[in-house]
Amino acid sequence: MSKYISCIVKGITIRQILNQKVKKYNQLDFITHDPISIPHQFSKKQDIEIAGLFAAIFAWGQRVTIINKCNDLLARMDHSPHDFILNHQEKDLLQLTQFSHRTFNDTDLLYFVFFLNHHYQKHASLEQAFLFGLNQKDPNIEQGLNGFRKYFFSLNDAPQRTKKHIASPAQNSACKRLNMYLRWMVRKDNMGVDFGIWNGIKSSQLICPLDVHVSRVARSFGLIQRKQDDWQTAVELTNVLKQFDPKDPVKYDFALFGMGVEHELL
Repeated sequence: MSKYISCIVKGITIRQILNQKVKKYNQLDFITHDPISIPHQFSKKQDIEIAGLFAAIFAWGQRVTIINKCNDLLARMDHSPHDFILNHQEKDLLQLTQFSHRTFNDTDLLYFVFFLNHHYQKHASLEQAFLFGLNQKDPNIEQGLNGFRKYFFSLNDAPQRTKKHIASPAQNSACKRLNMYLRWMVRKDNMGVDFGIWNGIKSSQLICPLDVHVSRVARSFGLIQRKQDDWQTAVELTNVLKQFDPKDPVKYDFALFGMGVEHELL
């Protein structure tokens, strides 16, 4: 048995603790104050995908600010992001000018719209953008993320400045925001938080989103040994979590993130 599964904290195994915390935090109440509340405003698949992508990309800083900025953007898209992406006229793009969130500005936003328009003219779902580099036998989503970044910036005149907003394992980034987005789109359960609307990527291929809360709690449990928060560390953590649940390791993101945000003592 894995040392992580058998390790005892106050008489309870780490696996038992994490399973308890997944049940606590994988609840509809989790949605209200989290960026995932943004795509939950929609029922149309493509609207969920687009709103979710922006919510994930903006997931940097205070959650209240992230949610407010997402709502601002959606209002500029008349609360119909897929229709806006496909059918906007050039004059409609004026609604997007002067938008910014931290280092993401209207230049970046206009390229995102340009890319999404290009993609949705050819594909019914944004999932395809993550499948170009992925093999069903791949142990994780690494090549899918590398393929997505390559595809995303394959259009003419892609701004150099925008490249910092789409991470990839090839850059040794932990890819926290895109891994979070993939969790939202891919994971399937009956709790109503994650959407589970994509079928071409397996839950077992997902990588746990690694942010400061997750890494701090994971290190306190001894689940990761590496010092820096990069792609290798995210993989290291996920491989340990696979010992707890091989088919759905990233469900433990609820536990690690929730404990970190709530400052729960071990």
